[in-house]
Amino acid sequence: MRVIKTDIEGVVIIEPRVFEDARGYFFESYSRKAYVEAGITAEFVQDNESCSTRGVMRGLHFQRPPFTQAKLVRCVKGRVLDVAVDIRKGSPTYGQHVAVELSEDNHRQFFIPKGFAHGFAVLSDVAVFQYKCDEFYHPEADGGISILDGSLGIDWHVDPAEAILSEKDTRHPLLKDFVSPFIFNEK
Repeated sequence: MRVIKTDIEGVVIIEPRVFEDARGYFFESYSRKAYVEAGITAEFVQDNESCSTRGVMRGLHFQRPPFTQAKLVRCVKGRVLDVAVDIRKGSPTYGQHVAVELSEDNHRQFFIPKGFAHGFAVLSDVAVFQYKCDEFYHPEADGGISILDGSLGIDWHVDPAEAILSEKDTRHPLLKDFVSPFIFNEK
């Protein structure tokens, strides 16, 4: 596998080694050993899957301490624009984001560390999206910032007027009104 560093420390794109022939393809979608060697030491405890149609936008979600989550995500059918936004107080990249297209064709994965809000927009007719999380879901710790916050500078490739959002996702605050529970730790 190839690990691609992004402009934000800790947020990485993973390209698996894909073996293709006349029968189709095969790749190792997760190997704890390989990920640890690449610096991703999260111990995943829960896998989730969602299915959405074109124009659906989910996010920007996170879980508050003490139930913070790191995520390893991928799109197994269709195509999405996936985004991680740094929401760690004191971080030199606070409010900045990394966006990557994930698709059934490129097989890319995206690692989002703790302290980041995560969301995606569906760019294909249908998308099946999978998440590996290193903490169980705790509804009482659920949080978010507005996926339509223009100050974040994210080009979602979806017209905001036509975006399909859950009611919950329409109520998240803008970044400027958000009080982050995360503190940047330089290590």
